[in-house]
Amino acid sequence: MAVTHDLDVASIRADFPILSRRINNSRLVFLDSAASSQKPKSVLEAMDHFYKFSNANVHRGAYTMATEATDLMESARSKVARFIGAPSTDEIIFTKNVTEALNLVARSWGGDNLGPGDAVLVTEMEHHANIVPWHIMADQKGFDLRWIPITENGHLDLSDLDRLLDGVSLVSFTATSNVLGTINPIRHITDAAHAAGALVMVDGAQYVPHLPTDVVELGIDLFAFTGHKMLGPTGIGCLWGKSEVLEAMPPFLGGGEMILDVRKDGFTTNTLPHKFEAGTPPIAEIVGLGAAVDYLDNLGMDNVRAHEVSLTAYALRTLEERFGDSLTIHGPSEPASRGGLLSLDLAGTHPHDVSQVLDQHGICVRAGHHCAKPLMRALGVNATSRASLYVYNDESDVDALADALEAAKDFFAF
Repeated sequence: MAVTHDLDVASIRADFPILSRRINNSRLVFLDSAASSQKPKSVLEAMDHFYKFSNANVHRGAYTMATEATDLMESARSKVARFIGAPSTDEIIFTKNVTEALNLVARSWGGDNLGPGDAVLVTEMEHHANIVPWHIMADQKGFDLRWIPITENGHLDLSDLDRLLDGVSLVSFTATSNVLGTINPIRHITDAAHAAGALVMVDGAQYVPHLPTDVVELGIDLFAFTGHKMLGPTGIGCLWGKSEVLEAMPPFLGGGEMILDVRKDGFTTNTLPHKFEAGTPPIAEIVGLGAAVDYLDNLGMDNVRAHEVSLTAYALRTLEERFGDSLTIHGPSEPASRGGLLSLDLAGTHPHDVSQVLDQHGICVRAGHHCAKPLMRALGVNATSRASLYVYNDESDVDALADALEAAKDFFAF
């Protein structure tokens, strides 16, 4: 998909009802899409239409509305598969978020394949969702957890990768850091891992909403992402995996659609993808995710990426010119090697205080450790203020952020 046009941000904003709000007598400037993006009317209307006209359970009825509901859900699965380049819709597993998808892999694949003498390799920039499940399983199964460190400029330090990979069964890492914005060299790490005999799991929560994604080109084995960061609703995420990997994994939860047969002496699991989709799924949320994919497809993911690179470059330049050494921006300095999120440290000011002052100007940013405490310790900070950009942001939002940061700096000046 070629870049065909600049995004018309004014028109895009008009698609998002919440962006018409005023906060503290200021226009809403939403800069927290890395936590959860806003939803366009088309997503809200698709979910509303399902509940009004086709609300029924899926795969369990032959009547008209049940068939409609099943068709809507499976149509959304097909859209998601196409959106990430999955070879088969059967490889798309619906979960409630990326955290559940990562836990599914840790519990199912990890529980079945790991034990004493094995190792899993993660990185210092991981979200807790890609750390804690491995800690839990390591305690239960007795395998080792290894870490790829980061460099001073916010990239992964891969200088010792071959040694770290020796004896590793699986590498699990983020495609894009939710703190630093760093876009990691997925194919390089994957090729090295495969050469060492390891499988690769990638957390794509901050990647899929912002960049064109093709899981085949990336060469990975397992891939998790979530709907609420890509203009979709909360409560719906996805796990993609190669068919042969998913087929070999035991079920994660039992009951409902994951069953093919149940006997007194045991049970037989259903085929993919239903093997991992126990119980009634979040049908309306799946429909909403399909509508979000349609919206992003209409924008064009190459256009989304080009817009964010340009806007990130403007933000980095503007903040550097306005604040100099009094504002630290963690992560790579090159816009093309990072996502559109900026973790900020305003000298002498706690991130939570910065966030509260910004809120008085109608600006929403995230303050805290961003569920990445090992990374915070590596950076030598307790927290940051994180501003994250998306398709409905433009240069005026960056200017508003800079003005509000000036106000925070003046307010807390000694």
